[in-house]
Amino acid sequence: MKKLYLSLLLSLGLAAGAVAAESVVPLDKFPSEKLSDVAALQNGAKLFVNYCLNCHSASYMRYNRLRDIGLSDDQIRDNLLFAAEKVGDVMKAAIDPRQAKEWFGVNPPDLTVIARSRASGGGSGPDYLYTYLRTYYRDETKPSGWNNLAFPSVGMPNVLWELQGHRGAKFAEEKDPHDPTKTVHKFVGFEQLSPGTMTAQQFDESVADLVAYLQWMGEPVRAERIRLGVWVLIFLGVFTVFTWRLNAAYWKDVK
Repeated sequence: MKKLYLSLLLSLGLAAGAVAAESVVPLDKFPSEKLSDVAALQNGAKLFVNYCLNCHSASYMRYNRLRDIGLSDDQIRDNLLFAAEKVGDVMKAAIDPRQAKEWFGVNPPDLTVIARSRASGGGSGPDYLYTYLRTYYRDETKPSGWNNLAFPSVGMPNVLWELQGHRGAKFAEEKDPHDPTKTVHKFVGFEQLSPGTMTAQQFDESVADLVAYLQWMGEPVRAERIRLGVWVLIFLGVFTVFTWRLNAAYWKDVK
């Protein structure tokens, strides 16, 4: 129940980040090469099922679509499905929506297109999610005991803390460059309070895998669309040359 509760809070906070206050740190660059890394996408799918799907749904994604990232039906069934689910089912949250609404006043939002929704308005969904999931720190002044640099005063804890460990944030008081009579709270770095099961590098890699999966899930046909688009442009280029030469041959005797 505790893990379910924490996962629900992650779900709510992740979606609420779409309308969160402005980040106090610049967004880190998501390693986009992960989008074409099949092993990274498979690991991201595993992380999504283990840490997000307890409370999040991905109701526009079926498990069998994971064949597109190299997983067989047996691998999906053995590693990613709960007992009562089938390979052809959509990804539904484990929590009862009525209970979620009763406990928290709102149902956890669907995450199928969370990465694409953050990209609206010219932003970068993957960059935001990559930064958000990696900038949690302990803050005992908050009800959950956690805060986040990308989403200040976030109302959810860090459910990935077992992997990352507990971190604190260091801030310094500096004069406001726009008003010397005021001071600003400036972030200067993290401090590791207790270790997690992963090193910092391993955690960053895992978060990148999860974000890559979230990005892929929002548009599974993206790679195929790009591949077909390249061939269409090549065809149009060759067709243009043939058309140009045919036109020249047709009109060459016309004076």
